[in-house]
Amino acid sequence: MKYILSIDQGTTSSRAILFDKQGHPFQIAQREVKCLFPNSGWVEADALAIWVSVTEVINEVLIKANISIDDVVTVGLTNQRETTVVWSKETGMPVYNAIVWQSRQSADICDKLSDKKALIHQKTGLLINPYFSASKVRFILDHIPNGQKRAEKGELLFGTIDSWLIYKMTNGTVHATDVTNASRTLLFNIKEMRWDEELCQIFNIPMKMLPTVRPSAYDYGALDFLKSKIRVTGVIGDQQAALFGQTCFEEGESKNTYGTGCFLLVNTGKNIVLSKNGLLTTIAWQIGDQVTYALEGSVFIGGAVVQWLRTEMKMLLRSKDSEEIATESPSGNIYIVPAFTGLGTPYWDDDARGAVFGLTRSTNRSQFVRASLEAIAYQCKDVMEVMQKETGKKIKTLKVDGGATANGYLMQFQSDILHATIKLPKCLETTALGAAYMAGLQYGFFSNLECIRRIHEYQAIYHPNMDKKEITRLYKGWKTAIKATRIFK
Repeated sequence: MKYILSIDQGTTSSRAILFDKQGHPFQIAQREVKCLFPNSGWVEADALAIWVSVTEVINEVLIKANISIDDVVTVGLTNQRETTVVWSKETGMPVYNAIVWQSRQSADICDKLSDKKALIHQKTGLLINPYFSASKVRFILDHIPNGQKRAEKGELLFGTIDSWLIYKMTNGTVHATDVTNASRTLLFNIKEMRWDEELCQIFNIPMKMLPTVRPSAYDYGALDFLKSKIRVTGVIGDQQAALFGQTCFEEGESKNTYGTGCFLLVNTGKNIVLSKNGLLTTIAWQIGDQVTYALEGSVFIGGAVVQWLRTEMKMLLRSKDSEEIATESPSGNIYIVPAFTGLGTPYWDDDARGAVFGLTRSTNRSQFVRASLEAIAYQCKDVMEVMQKETGKKIKTLKVDGGATANGYLMQFQSDILHATIKLPKCLETTALGAAYMAGLQYGFFSNLECIRRIHEYQAIYHPNMDKKEITRLYKGWKTAIKATRIFK
């Protein structure tokens, strides 16, 4: 039996998963990665610790599977996007902590460039925001000795986590990234498919620092650190990997990942759709010369609302109890807006804060938990409404993954409120699976996309059964709650 090794480097953990030719996970290993919080709003990580965690999970998964690296045919890599590493070309050592995508420490840099937002949006499809990599690079260069001079001399290299890991896996012989990760930096022109000199000048980032940009399906080099000839043949950012892992290969197909937040992506095919309503335009993947684009929307608080119910509100002993508790009582017609860190798509309101509406003397724990779960679905509907408006197409099916998909009440309510079919795959490791599919496609493990679609399996399908008038009534109440939340600041 031969396997694809998929490396999934995330914000809080690194994982290695072995997949067989049917796309089934055979063995998995995981290591926690610690985030550092040196100041309020700052989120950093030790880039060397990330690299060590990856080497450990690779070794562990091989040991647990009782195989050698020679039983692996190829490697796929997927990663937390936007997280930024700058390292020395001479030593291969980081010159500053990795700045994580969540960090707001470069907000001042973005604020000073607000007059460039239209230009940046036209070229990158993104908003100017500390979420993305460019301002993080600028921050690092400003906070290390002679940072700018060293970068201009070619002494420093920049990369997102994929670039950093490729560099270390190939013993410093390959400095590259894929198009999906490049498209999240604010430095990559998604129309011309190249690093943009004007954007680099805006952030004063020397182009010598930047990695070579390759397709998602591409031979990135061998695992030299293991003295192995096995090669990395697929690299793709985590949300795009989930889209690919959900086999959303055709224009109009969409997925939603229910994690701490929710990330919704819809495949727009060859079309670059620049949003007027707060969505992000991104590259979904590139296979050969064919570039596929996507629209992306973000919900800041998804599964995190269940954690809040458990840890802060003490309404749950375990997160998985939320489904049973939510169905103990009929709806109390209350709305909870979990804007703990502001509101994401389509509002992009950093100043909004959470609120509860419709409380009565008879409101109970069950109704509170139920309203919290429904809030996740309502927020996702907000994003889907905008996606349908931007693309001009009704989204009839949504493929889902992430921890909260285990909650049957949430999934059924999501299907009802969207009036769409929800499809839950058999393999929930869709991010790692997407990287495996991509690597396997390039290597020849899978002959084509249709071959991948045929082996993809589903464990549950939810169909809408709510009356459309009831959908309208409920959603109107949600929009009223959102409006009131944004007024009260």
